[in-house]
Amino acid sequence: MTIAPDSSGVRVFFAGGGTGGHLYPGLAIARALVRLAPHVEPFFIGAARGIERDVLPSTGFPHALLDLHPLYRRAPWRNVLTIRGMVSAWRHIGKIAREKMPALVVGTGGYAAGAALAWGRAHGIPLAVHEPDSHPGVTTRAFARVARGVFLGFPEASQLLRTHRDAQVLVLGAPIEPPPAFEARRTRAVLRQKWELPQDAFVVLVTGGSQGAKALNDAVATWCERGLPDGVALIWATGQAQAAAYLSWESGMVRVRPYLSPIADAYAAADLAVTRAGAMTIAELWAWGIAAILVPLPTSAQDHQVHNARAVAHAGAAIHLPQSGLSADAIEAQVRELRNRPDVLHSMREAALRHARPNAAEDIARALLQMISPS
Repeated sequence: MTIAPDSSGVRVFFAGGGTGGHLYPGLAIARALVRLAPHVEPFFIGAARGIERDVLPSTGFPHALLDLHPLYRRAPWRNVLTIRGMVSAWRHIGKIAREKMPALVVGTGGYAAGAALAWGRAHGIPLAVHEPDSHPGVTTRAFARVARGVFLGFPEASQLLRTHRDAQVLVLGAPIEPPPAFEARRTRAVLRQKWELPQDAFVVLVTGGSQGAKALNDAVATWCERGLPDGVALIWATGQAQAAAYLSWESGMVRVRPYLSPIADAYAAADLAVTRAGAMTIAELWAWGIAAILVPLPTSAQDHQVHNARAVAHAGAAIHLPQSGLSADAIEAQVRELRNRPDVLHSMREAALRHARPNAAEDIARALLQMISPS
């Protein structure tokens, strides 16, 4: 546990994690808060077993990693760990608050957020929640009823939430690192040259996220084995743990990487993306104006990726390809269709840009500052 020293600043608890989709939005909002108001002191509360264990120590933010567990729906007998962890976390949060009471508790979803939001509610601390997905998670649904601020990534989420009559409910998007200003971007020609791909290639970006997606990787490997259509090139991020099985597919028109850092170089070079349907990925695709084929993870909690993919397809910015229909043939058919229909591809890009909210982190931070200092 790392506890910040008391000072004249205003402390804000951020709680959320377990996965990057719940942790990284909180980090983006916290950084925006500090840029706008240096007197604000974010303090992160997360789970010792989540991704925050590896990420938070390198952020510079004070934090506590607690013995928090999710609800074990398929193994309910393990929920004794959930209850025990909640009791332990409650005590730890109280100890942190005695050092300095927070002015606000911000929950960004996942099982790591519940304990801090519940503690804040019990102690009369104002609450705010951020929900990036089109189908709200359990934590958001539970605390949106009592939160003063409810910030959404998709407008569809508001239809599934009960909120307090005085709550501020705003669709502000999912906090991401925004693309550089247009005048600061490197041109597509420069990026194609960096990737050593032909200027006139139709470049498809394939990524299953930081962990990779085996189903997606296997379909793309089969596609490469069969032979890509003439003029089609791939920038393919396999996920670090899966990379060894696919690196051999590197070729003149295929670039295979364990992960993409910075991913901006891939976004700027791509004509089309084939990805999972996590909220953060969609927010990035929208901000960069990239048409997509979305293959949602079928085991995502409460099918939230399926709901996201349907919402984006309904908006005209993507094609929803269920994993049950995923194959090399299916990918090639969609790529050929979009390559041969530049009008359709352009329409999808325009739809993505219309829904983009690249400044979501700063917009949410400004709303939080109003909650802290309404005057």
